Amino acid sequence: MYVIIVGGGTVGYHLTKDLVARGHEVTVIEQDEARCKRLTEEFGEVVLRGECDVALLREAGAERADVLIAVTDQDEVNLVACLLARRLLKVPRVIAHIVDPRNRPTFEGLGIDLTVSSTDIICNLIEQGAITTEIIPLLALGKGDLEIVELVLPHDSPALPLLLKDLPLPGDSVLVSIIRGDQIVFPRGSTTFRPNDTILALTSTKGVEQLKQVFYR
Repeated sequence: MYVIIVGGGTVGYHLTKDLVARGHEVTVIEQDEARCKRLTEEFGEVVLRGECDVALLREAGAERADVLIAVTDQDEVNLVACLLARRLLKVPRVIAHIVDPRNRPTFEGLGIDLTVSSTDIICNLIEQGAITTEIIPLLALGKGDLEIVELVLPHDSPALPLLLKDLPLPGDSVLVSIIRGDQIVFPRGSTTFRPNDTILALTSTKGVEQLKQVFYR
């Protein structure tokens, strides 16, 4: 998959790191010289420096991109990047980070496929009492029936002695990745678990409680 990321800050950096580790082709568009240097030093020639406009998107190869993800700290930049990619360059899927959640209706009204607001996520954590629970909801998908959740395994997790294929996972839950220190592990049937592993899982809302029973005593 070919992904264009607009914005090389913290979010853009970690997206690039994850996608490159998964074997995807990535190009990052970023204006700041220091950020460009950092990305180039770590990931090679993946950066185009400059303002995100049609010319730079064409140079990045937007016509063949599978997805564009705009994650700068300015909503107007993210919106323009997504609109240029979708309407002029026909990128099939565009995703935008929203700084001010009040702008979400504008993005969605203009046809942006998926919008993610850090403010909304934090508010949801507070409302769901997730600050004091083991499973942290990160993102609701679709009509809210699916969630991406984060779990950190304690030393006494019942999952530690088991292979992934032997876990009694809910039928509507999938483990997406395991973050182990500075490594990303992509789960397979023979995958085992370690204390302090951070697991990202896709699950139905109803499956969250069942996941908790699998990984916590």
